[in-house]
Amino acid sequence: MKKSKLSNSLLLDEVKTPKDVKQLKKEELAKLCDEVRNFMIDKVSKTGGHLGAGLGVVELTVALHYIFDTPKDKIVWDVGHQTYPHKIITERKNKMHTIRQGKGLSGFTKRSESEYDPFGAAHASTSISAALGMLVGSKLSNKDKKVVAVIGDGAMTAGMAYEALNNAGAMKHPLIVILNDNDMSIAPPVGAMSAYLSKLISSGQYRGLRNAASQIAKKLPKKIASTAKKAEEYARGFFTGGTLFEELGFYYIGPIDGHNLNHLLPILKNARDHSKKGPVLIHIVTQKGKGYHHAEKSEDKFHGVGKFDVTTGKQKKSNTNKSYTSIFAETLINLAKKDRKICAITAAMPSGTGLDMFMKKYPSRTFDVGIAEQHAVTFAAGLACEGMKPFAAIYSTFLQRAYDQVVHDIAIQSLPVRFAIDRAGLVGADGPTHAGSFDIAYLSNLPNFITMAASDDLELAKMIHTCANINHAPSAFRYPRGPGIGIDINRPIKKITIGKGRIIQEGNDIAFLSYGTRLNEVKLASKILETHKISSTIADARFCKPLDKKLVLDLCRNHKLLITIEEGSIGGFGSHVLNFIIKNNDNFYQRILIDTIELPDKFIDQDSPENMYSIAKMNSTNIVTRVLRKLNIK
Repeated sequence: MKKSKLSNSLLLDEVKTPKDVKQLKKEELAKLCDEVRNFMIDKVSKTGGHLGAGLGVVELTVALHYIFDTPKDKIVWDVGHQTYPHKIITERKNKMHTIRQGKGLSGFTKRSESEYDPFGAAHASTSISAALGMLVGSKLSNKDKKVVAVIGDGAMTAGMAYEALNNAGAMKHPLIVILNDNDMSIAPPVGAMSAYLSKLISSGQYRGLRNAASQIAKKLPKKIASTAKKAEEYARGFFTGGTLFEELGFYYIGPIDGHNLNHLLPILKNARDHSKKGPVLIHIVTQKGKGYHHAEKSEDKFHGVGKFDVTTGKQKKSNTNKSYTSIFAETLINLAKKDRKICAITAAMPSGTGLDMFMKKYPSRTFDVGIAEQHAVTFAAGLACEGMKPFAAIYSTFLQRAYDQVVHDIAIQSLPVRFAIDRAGLVGADGPTHAGSFDIAYLSNLPNFITMAASDDLELAKMIHTCANINHAPSAFRYPRGPGIGIDINRPIKKITIGKGRIIQEGNDIAFLSYGTRLNEVKLASKILETHKISSTIADARFCKPLDKKLVLDLCRNHKLLITIEEGSIGGFGSHVLNFIIKNNDNFYQRILIDTIELPDKFIDQDSPENMYSIAKMNSTNIVTRVLRKLNIK
């Protein structure tokens, strides 16, 4: 690409790769940033996605690719919400209209998608660990490359990030960590002073002088040397806030304005050129939603949005039914009015789990612990020890991060913590990293656990009421993302008898035992099967553990085929049913056809939930095909 001149033409049209970015003049980079920002707003308005975080790191993204030699040098983005600008300038601009769509670009970094994505991510706080591993691996392979980890202030709250920082500081390898702090703003005077100090202390001259002073200090009496060292470090800490990171072994630079390229570029260059002296942490301050008025003014900064009107910022909603998340929040609020022991815990997802609604009503009984699922679970255990009734609302995919605590701190002690497991099953555009595929299996195999799955709005409300009254054991209820089927829950809610399923309809030939919201697809399948003169009994299991054994046996006695279906992986509900049938003395496994329908043994890429379940062969048409094949009917 020839060097461009500032004009009305779009620089972005000329930028295909980071090499093209490097050929731009420094004074052209600000224009490129504006164009990237506008391009991203336009594309996300049509697809939906994570907008706010990306808008906040446009300048940082451009600066990183301008200073570092990617893909040889590695940039590891934490979580991935902020990587849309990165994708735009790394050969994927023309595919941005497919982001988070079926067979399109992932909403996160993905190794198989691009050589510019060295590490796949969608869960928080992995970047520093992965980047350190890459750096050490490159050293062991005698490869000379720079490795940069970009992590947000939210992700930095997780324990894993500090574990990685501690290890990196002790190893003294030249890792560069960029802390993207978008939870504050810099006043102009502070920003100017901070930028000057950061540029100064990131320079080779300063660091060389500091090292020389350190050698001289070693020759001084111990008391004087110690005082001098502390004075220097704490002086920097006073201006920059870096004392904590210094104690972990990092050379701290910042905070600096993450939207000012005149500040970013020289500091990143200094870090690149002088990083061999040990790990460096650069603290930048950015504004989430930067450059788009509606995002800047929005409470959530347009973190995750559906399709929206660029002019008004209004998002388009296609379904007016209450979401399962809202049903959970409203039901819990109503219960908390009567029961002061009920409290709620979220791990940095108050709006995602609906607990922002609960927090407004009961702020003293709502706890947002940050991105710290492990702590959230054990914290809930402590509350339960004191007779409280904690509801830990955590996405299925994020609860995986705290499995040891679930086993050790809750299950073994049989503490009555209630898990509200949101985003159960396939979640759509966020893809396999956010799919709630495994909680049925990983919770139902634990002694002392009671596990449930709601089949509709009302069943969810009943399960919440049921869990509120379970005081002898841990319990969990799962429900999907998105709208319910529209059942009115403004009625007296009765709790469910533990371990008791229900019959939805009775038939003569085959029996469906459904666990979760595939029940609606089972009903549709049953109607299609009637055209084949096959009558179906449909049962809603409600519980995986304890299993309704009587219900299972009755279905086995009265039908020639039993099919279980669940929105989870192998090893879950169907496995529990099979295990019970095989061990039962009546030998039903020899006298009845049995089939289990669960998620296939693979990770399914992002698409609409409907398409994903079609790929998984779990919609009504697939269920009918499965039944006919099992009955050997063509």
